[in-house]
Amino acid sequence: MSEHGASVLSERLFDQAVATMEAASVWLGRRLGWYASLHEDGPATARELAERTRSQPRYAREWLEQQAVAGIVIRGEGERYELPAGHAEALLDRDSQAWTEPLIRQIVSAVLQLPALADAYRTGQGVPWHAYGAEMSEAQGDLNRPMLLHALARDWVPQIPDLHERLVEGARVADVGCGQGWSGIGLATAYPEIEVDGFDLDPVALEAARENAAEAGVAERVRFHHADAAADLAGGPYDVLMLIECLHDMPRPVEVLSAMRRVAKPGAVTLVVDEAADPVLTAPGDEVQRLLYGFSLLVCLPDSLSHPHSAGVGTVMRPDTLASFASSAGYAGVESLDVTDTGFWRIYRLVA
Repeated sequence: MSEHGASVLSERLFDQAVATMEAASVWLGRRLGWYASLHEDGPATARELAERTRSQPRYAREWLEQQAVAGIVIRGEGERYELPAGHAEALLDRDSQAWTEPLIRQIVSAVLQLPALADAYRTGQGVPWHAYGAEMSEAQGDLNRPMLLHALARDWVPQIPDLHERLVEGARVADVGCGQGWSGIGLATAYPEIEVDGFDLDPVALEAARENAAEAGVAERVRFHHADAAADLAGGPYDVLMLIECLHDMPRPVEVLSAMRRVAKPGAVTLVVDEAADPVLTAPGDEVQRLLYGFSLLVCLPDSLSHPHSAGVGTVMRPDTLASFASSAGYAGVESLDVTDTGFWRIYRLVA
């Protein structure tokens, strides 16, 4: 590497060190309730913030000063600190697509597993999803919530051929890899005639899903089941089947797709929503591809490889990889749908 190249990378690593520490400060602000207090109770001095949140004033002062230096909060008169409304949206608004704070929780949960990841990289074993703790599961659900609870039914469904009509008629829906249930809840809220069966292996997510469905008033029509989709899917036949942001994590993707095909009605709408990985490896890549590879290194690939006989897909599942899985599962083809405003995701339709 040239001297100039070393200097550029050195500066980049410095910036990454600053960003990592500021990300950790965001995690602390959320965990301690400091952001929520500044937003809900208004500007505060360090002592006021500490009293509101039952924390220590000296730590609160250091954090507030750091947050002001980082440009996250504003320091006003009398050493009172304020959280701007736009920043509160990114940090706290569960219904906003700008709510990216859950990403921080995911990354912190992943970084805490670095020693176990290093061991896995040496041995070829994995780090299972449950090892990352409940916070990882909760953050995953939180990150997906705005898109699946709101954008899925409002923005995506009208762009997908035949889907709106099926749902209006009262479709039976299989939500495979349902997580915290936001996709089924969002569809059931918008389409009062449908029934949804959600399937997942994560007990933390399933417990949250049931609570979320009850809170949304759709628990009678949206039910959740602890099930390994690769082994068997109960119920059916289904008019609509969905795999949302999970197929790349599954150790046996062909078996999962095969099981879905067996419980689908003839002519069913079968959708796969997964990361918008570039069709071919491009290096250097843009920030989205860098983010996907980051998740693959730290979470998705180690989780997948923790299971025996895993396909070991990782986060970066390219369209050709999905097409190969679908063909092996008995589908005639895969269509990449032209759906806008899907964020980091791409929507595919499987052709029976």
